[in-house]
Amino acid sequence: MQTIHATTTVSISDLKKNPSDIIKRSHGAPVAILNHNRTTAYLVPAEAFEAMMEQLDDQYLIQLAKDRQQERSIKVSLDDL
Repeated sequence: MQTIHATTTVSISDLKKNPSDIIKRSHGAPVAILNHNRTTAYLVPAEAFEAMMEQLDDQYLIQLAKDRQQERSIKVSLDDL
């Protein structure tokens, strides 16, 4: 059984009929879009999507910093620069 990560669902047919109404009725919460009773997409507010992208970027940068901490460092004096 597929897990749906939203409290609201809508068929893709209903979404096509009136997408603005679906967005309005969601009150900023994610909406699962169903096709033949299977989740095919999620409709999320722009602010939520932007926040998710920021989180992913932050996670990437954290991992990059951790990886670079493991690299061999080269000692350089400021006078040499």
